[in-house]
Amino acid sequence: MINLKLNVVLVEPEIPQNTGNIARTCAAIGAKMHLVKPLGFEITDKYLKRAGLDYWDKLEIEEHENFKEFLNKYPPENNNMYFVTTKGKKVYSDIDYSKLDEVFVLFGKETKGLPEDTLKKYFDTAIRIPMRENLRSLNLSNSVAIVVYDILRQVDFDGLEETSKYFDKH
Repeated sequence: MINLKLNVVLVEPEIPQNTGNIARTCAAIGAKMHLVKPLGFEITDKYLKRAGLDYWDKLEIEEHENFKEFLNKYPPENNNMYFVTTKGKKVYSDIDYSKLDEVFVLFGKETKGLPEDTLKKYFDTAIRIPMRENLRSLNLSNSVAIVVYDILRQVDFDGLEETSKYFDKH
């Protein structure tokens, strides 16, 4: 049995709709969502709630006062931690996640990404999504979905519904 524990970490997210979409994705796949402050919005923001729809009660969320606190609680040296950035040398799909018990994937704020000093320190676990040259980045919620679904694909979508029940009802 695989039972991979997946953690999606948003470091200082700025746009409530992105965070709401990511919350919905995390709820759908059973990933734990970490929100690292400061946030660019209030947790009660109507756009955040609207984007997450009615999935908030199906989601495990852990909040952290700042990035240093998060890294102290979950040291990258002791955890399988991957830093998603346009600056990474490795592609997200180059990593074999299937042999891991738990994975943390970190995403930075929409306007700046993850802190440069952190990326330099953990360069070996910095991963990227391939895209055309001279473009800044993909949308944050799209990036999260791309990476986490590839991680889940590698473990045969363990714990997720294998077939649709739609035609059983119709």
